[in-house]
Amino acid sequence: MCSRANRSASLILSSALALLSPGPLLAQKLAPAPTSETKPACGGDFAAFVEGVKAEALARGMSPAAVQSSIAEMRIDSRVLERDRAQGVFAQDWRQFASRMINAYRLKEGRAKLAENAATFDKVEVETGVPGPVIASFWGLETDYGAVLGNFDTLAALATLAHDCRRPELFLPHLLAAIEIVDRDYLRPKEMVGAWAGELGQTQLLPEEYVAFGSDGDGNGRVDLLRDTADVLVTTGKYIQSLGWRRGEPWLEAVRVPDDFPWKRAALANKEPRADFAALGVTKADGSALPSDETPAALILPMGREGPAFLTYPNFDIYLSWNKSLVYSLTAAYFATRLAGAEPVDMGDPAPGLDVEATKALQRRLAELGHDTGGADGIVGEATRTAVRKEQQRLGMPADGWPTQALLDRL
Repeated sequence: MCSRANRSASLILSSALALLSPGPLLAQKLAPAPTSETKPACGGDFAAFVEGVKAEALARGMSPAAVQSSIAEMRIDSRVLERDRAQGVFAQDWRQFASRMINAYRLKEGRAKLAENAATFDKVEVETGVPGPVIASFWGLETDYGAVLGNFDTLAALATLAHDCRRPELFLPHLLAAIEIVDRDYLRPKEMVGAWAGELGQTQLLPEEYVAFGSDGDGNGRVDLLRDTADVLVTTGKYIQSLGWRRGEPWLEAVRVPDDFPWKRAALANKEPRADFAALGVTKADGSALPSDETPAALILPMGREGPAFLTYPNFDIYLSWNKSLVYSLTAAYFATRLAGAEPVDMGDPAPGLDVEATKALQRRLAELGHDTGGADGIVGEATRTAVRKEQQRLGMPADGWPTQALLDRL
């Protein structure tokens, strides 16, 4: 289970909703909600904060019974704050993370789930354009297809994070949306158990996403993303569609890159026509020619020029909207290609990367040189890779964006 709390979910949801052409019912759901005169304030007395949440929920028209039963579950959970301060899973390099997450069990189970629910997956793809393997990749990585939903009380977790003054603007809307889930009779408060950051259900949607895109996939009158597979698949497909999924287009492709490739062009931000990469000698993983067309693509080398190589396409941006970590997003996208029938990628023989402390030292040195890496957090994100690429160019090294001990020594 991989928390998505490291992205601004409310901002992403707002931009996603702008892509929809809502019918009357959805437009009514998404209309600005009435609010109380006084917003719940972070920090301070927790009981006073909960009273503020209660007033806000009632002002939005939620039933007193739903509000009261929900606030009865709210408390400070110290485990949530510990998790929020210590997110380190994406400090692993891509090969470590992908090899652990895309294991034989998840591949076998994912293919079985695709076959078992073929009719629902087909329906979702017709309606949204999102292929079954894409939905199944998130389903498998987030909860092992519903087997591991989390053990945090959702209302307590969200109340803890909304009361904490680090990111209340992110978590207070989700706390109110969680009460709305109760008000709509989708779930009862004590049923709401999930991840530490408030994600719920078999694909770990945040409560605002649950409310906005929750769909009754089997027509039983209730949207249950904890137990109802049809609801899970339809809702997840609609959410991915809202992020801008482009029907009928690829998302990721493993490729081979020649030794004389101009490495500075291997960057997520450098989008070029696929024909340009073909002209530079990039081929499909099996050595056959790439289509020489205008499809926008970017070449990424998660572990440098001696490791695996991928072309990413516009649909890959949807993975980064789901979770901004490149390690997670590339793993999920690659997993989807495997479920769709792609062969395992050649991992190559990459130079060893840096451990967390060495990466922090590198980031501090890059900051001294005037680069913005987003802080010294020990995680090799896109900002760090961009800075590394610039320093590699300055030092006359192959500018593949992969931080190694050799680079750190030179700096």
